[in-house]
Amino acid sequence: MLLAIDTSAGTSVAVVDRERGVLAERGVADTMRHAEVIGTLIAECLAEASVTVAELSAVAGGMGPGPFTGLRVGIAAARVFALGAGKPFIPLVSHDAIAYGRYRAGHTGALLVVTDARRREVYWSAYSGADAVGLPVRIGDPGLAKPAELLEADWPHAGMFRVDEPVVSAGDLGMVAELSWAAGRAFAADEPLYLRSPDVTLSAGPKRVS
Repeated sequence: MLLAIDTSAGTSVAVVDRERGVLAERGVADTMRHAEVIGTLIAECLAEASVTVAELSAVAGGMGPGPFTGLRVGIAAARVFALGAGKPFIPLVSHDAIAYGRYRAGHTGALLVVTDARRREVYWSAYSGADAVGLPVRIGDPGLAKPAELLEADWPHAGMFRVDEPVVSAGDLGMVAELSWAAGRAFAADEPLYLRSPDVTLSAGPKRVS
C-alpha cells in the first residue's frame, strides 16, 4: 500500500493498493497553491482510505517534468513524509502516470504525452506501448519544446497519437509504483526533472556595500 504525491501539474495525492486499486484520491488543479493544500490532501486521503502511516509500504513521488516552484513542493513533501514514516521513497516520472492511465483505459500503440511547461513551452514524453504487466514503455527521456516543434513533419515523434493533460493523477502514479515494484522494474532517477534552470539564480559573489 502506497501514498502517492505529484505536484508537476496541480496537486494530487492518493492512497493505492496493488490488489484493490486506488483507495482514495484528492486533487487541486490550481498550480499556485501546492504548499497550501498538500498537507490537507494527505490527511484526507489517509482518513478516507482508513489507512495508518504504519500500514504504508512506501511513498511514491512524481519527479516531473514540471515547473521548478510547484514540482519541488511535492517532491519535498513526499521525501519528508517517507523519512518521518521510516518508509522507502519511490521516484517516478510523472508522465508515466498519464500514459498508464491511457493504456489502462484501452489505448494501444504509440502515445505522446504533453503537459504545460509555461513560458509558451511544453513538456513531452513518447511511448511505444504498454508491456505485459500494463506499464507504459517510454522512448527515451522526457523533453522540453516549443508547441510548434511538435507539429513539424520531421520531428522524431511526429504523427503519434497525442494527449494533452492539465493534471497528473496520483492514483495512476501510485499504481505505476505498485506494478513496477511487483514486477521488479527500475524506478526513475531520484532527481527532479525541471528540464530548465529555475527563475532565481545565485549571484556570483558577495554584494559590495558602500
